[in-house]
Amino acid sequence: MGRLAWLSISLAVLLASADGQWLQQYLPDMETISIIGDLASMTSGMMDFLQQGQEYQTKEPADATPLPFSEYDFVIVGAGSAGAALAGRLSEIPDATVLLVEAGRGESLIMDVPLLVNYLQLNSEINWKYQSEPSDRYCLGMTNYSCQWPRGKVMGGSSVLNYMIASRGTSEDYDRWAKMGNKGWAYEDVLPYFRKLEDIEIEELKKDSRHHGVGGPQKVSSVPYRTPLATAFVEAGRELGYRTIDYNAEELGFSFLQTTLHRGTRMSSSTAYLHPARDRPNLVVSKRSLVTKVLIDPEKKEAYGVEFVKDRVKFVATARKEVILCAGAIGSAQLLMLSGVGPAAHLKEHGIPVLVDAPVGENLMDHIAFGGTIFTVDEPVALLATDIVNPANPYIREYLTRRDGPITIPGGCEALAFVNLGSPSSRGHADIELLFASGSIVSDPAFRYTLGLSDELWYKTYYEIEGKYSWCIFPLLMKPKSRGRLLLRDGDVNSKPRLYANYMDHPEDVKTLVTGIRASIAVAETKAMRKFGSKIHATPVAGCEGHPFDSDAYWECAVRTFPFTIYHYSGTCKMAPPEDPSAVVDPSLRVIGIKRLRVADASIMPEIVTGHTSLPCIMIAEKLADMLKDTWGYPR
Repeated sequence: MGRLAWLSISLAVLLASADGQWLQQYLPDMETISIIGDLASMTSGMMDFLQQGQEYQTKEPADATPLPFSEYDFVIVGAGSAGAALAGRLSEIPDATVLLVEAGRGESLIMDVPLLVNYLQLNSEINWKYQSEPSDRYCLGMTNYSCQWPRGKVMGGSSVLNYMIASRGTSEDYDRWAKMGNKGWAYEDVLPYFRKLEDIEIEELKKDSRHHGVGGPQKVSSVPYRTPLATAFVEAGRELGYRTIDYNAEELGFSFLQTTLHRGTRMSSSTAYLHPARDRPNLVVSKRSLVTKVLIDPEKKEAYGVEFVKDRVKFVATARKEVILCAGAIGSAQLLMLSGVGPAAHLKEHGIPVLVDAPVGENLMDHIAFGGTIFTVDEPVALLATDIVNPANPYIREYLTRRDGPITIPGGCEALAFVNLGSPSSRGHADIELLFASGSIVSDPAFRYTLGLSDELWYKTYYEIEGKYSWCIFPLLMKPKSRGRLLLRDGDVNSKPRLYANYMDHPEDVKTLVTGIRASIAVAETKAMRKFGSKIHATPVAGCEGHPFDSDAYWECAVRTFPFTIYHYSGTCKMAPPEDPSAVVDPSLRVIGIKRLRVADASIMPEIVTGHTSLPCIMIAEKLADMLKDTWGYPR
């Protein structure tokens, strides 16, 4: 498991050093007896954790290999944020049979340790490890000029790899979807599904029954531990004139994170929706099963099943009612094209018979930021990997025994702000998210490799502060005007598609990002942040030395060198009315031109939401579950 294994082994070695002698050398000022006591406590906690991990895996639906040519009412492709939720809801129908096909393995408890998220993305067993196509306009500081695009290949999908931020987007997002002709997708239409999916565990938000739900499958809670820097960040917001808000009810302001954590541990969509479905006989889950294409009758233009490969054996599963693609903005688009639905000329180029000429793969969107807005501090108040694994500190023991401490922080992220920085098109709604982390890319050795930073960028720009206490803000562009494109590499499902991000093609995107960087600097200059000696890391970004520091040209160069993606790929199977030439699916999520085939994931978003995409994907699945029940006469 690469560096994740290294960290796990390191922790195990520390916990197994029961004689305390190594620790005594490392920490000569401590009493051996107290160290042994700490080790005994940590060892006991590790044993409990391992036992809980074994119990955890028994709660997930068991892997089942369907018989050849098995038939089900619904066949769902992909067990990610949307697919797991949809399978869970449809399996609540006693007389409906559901097959869920997932390319990845089962989830494990170590994947759900919040601070380890950066290490998970290094693991090719659970990460598809896509990469954008090389560019001379962006990703200039990455190896081969290509940005890493992680996607979950595991039960729970990208809800296992993400930073666990529970964010829905704004009312304007969904009202715009409806104004674009997507009837039934306005804010008042989708809000009930956000309430339905949620079990809010933040006490002060439970009373807001309009915006929050109690008793849904997905737990939403605060992070149990908070650094002084996170508190200062929210104070800085007030100092700058912003309110402290519930960002899932209001639109502009600062806030600590709402997260998909439960008792200090990640709750993926698989945990939320499939663990309760573990013993339902009508749900069949086939893991490590790669769908190669959707089976479509070329005469009737009707989907009737899927073909997939498991253990090198080809299987066919048929659907009596419908096939639903929940493979994400990359996977769903790729499968549609391999199945004959996509741009006709492109499909013919790869020898794929064209069933429907459709703009699949267009409208690709993502949220990006500058990844190097880093501020060093004079005090040890930030997260540092060496502190976490240092046995002199109580952090490992706190997590193992109480699920508390800094290890509960999702990848180092603790707070955020949605702000309007004057973009003419924003009309009072957020155009930038300031995502605060109580560490930075120099705090943890995993970051450099997770992001694929080039040696030149690392050693010329960041190496000098490696391992120093720091914090950062990722100023995320919320409403990109640029659009990318996904194309097939060839006709083989095992070949990763060509991903043209086209970051910052539109000049307004650059202007907004530069404004966001300056807003991040303004936060650092508040009294709240200056009390820790916050100071911007001003070493010029490699390749940008020719521009004056803090000039517009410098920041444009910097963000083109180091665009930080927050992994919100979306839009490649755009939802729009059938008469719209840009449409792939209609407002009922049916693939236009093909019967009994729908798509439900981030790919259907006509415009990306102002926020993070995991909860909106679950909402989409919840809404589709009701649509399918209505279509086929099942009670809601």
